[in-house]
Amino acid sequence: MNEYHPESNLIDTIQNQTYIRTAEGLAEAALGGKVLEARAVLCDSGHSLHVDLPCMEGIIPYHEGAIGIAEGLTRDIALISRVSKPVCFVVRGFEDMPDGGRRAILSRREAQEKCRYDYINKLRCGDIIPAKVTRLESFGAFCDIGCGIPALMPIASLSVSRITHPSDRFYPGMDILGVVSSMEGGRICLSQRELLGTWEENAALFSQGETVAGIIRSVEEYGVFVELTPNLAGLAEPREGVYPGEHAGVYIKSILPAKMKLKLVIIDTSPPPFERTPPNYFIKSGHIDRWVYSPPDCGKVIQTEF
Repeated sequence: MNEYHPESNLIDTIQNQTYIRTAEGLAEAALGGKVLEARAVLCDSGHSLHVDLPCMEGIIPYHEGAIGIAEGLTRDIALISRVSKPVCFVVRGFEDMPDGGRRAILSRREAQEKCRYDYINKLRCGDIIPAKVTRLESFGAFCDIGCGIPALMPIASLSVSRITHPSDRFYPGMDILGVVSSMEGGRICLSQRELLGTWEENAALFSQGETVAGIIRSVEEYGVFVELTPNLAGLAEPREGVYPGEHAGVYIKSILPAKMKLKLVIIDTSPPPFERTPPNYFIKSGHIDRWVYSPPDCGKVIQTEF
């Protein structure tokens, strides 16, 4: 079982709270090299992170803040952005303070190195892993795949249905699953669309003659593309006054597996809600070598080889 998690997933566990609650617990964790979590409350002028421990002050010195900080390969924003958020660490030792108290010396870098050596370096393309969304950019979503180590999920890998921005699917802090799609030069990329079901699996959720909810993704002269699920969209007849992002009630005229098409009619539209619903995964664990989205009798083949 993987013992390394995206940051914030460990902090409230009973085992973690037991270790950080007392000086004896921290000392035991130090001897065992345990990865723990607590909340960073300050990034000082030297960019050291101060950590809120129940039993004493904790500090992550600047060069121990992340892999690559000491070498200038990781920007300081990687530390500054952790303030008010949980951070992982290994207890390196303790020091006496001028006021007579003690302070725990912590290393986030060492926790990340352990995670990379024991977990990430053993991953293979096609492995399905948990991740936490940390930042959204126009080109994709950055995710924490363990101890704050980042991976990128490009926007084209989020779903078969096209979107304009990753915020159409995700929000920062969202727990998701991803399949490892590439591991080149120490950089890891993830994909999600292979976990969201084939065309047939998604089409089976609907029937001809039903009126269902969808999201307008694009408006063209020849029609309106409406997403019914992240991996299933259909073309509705042209309609004026509708816009991408709106929710729509659509009537399903026909479902055509051989052409991978749904013909729709827009009944009504409404403003989009603010909430982003968690993904509905058809595959939730394990490993995949090949994924075929297209139905067997379809002339167009959409697939992924890992």
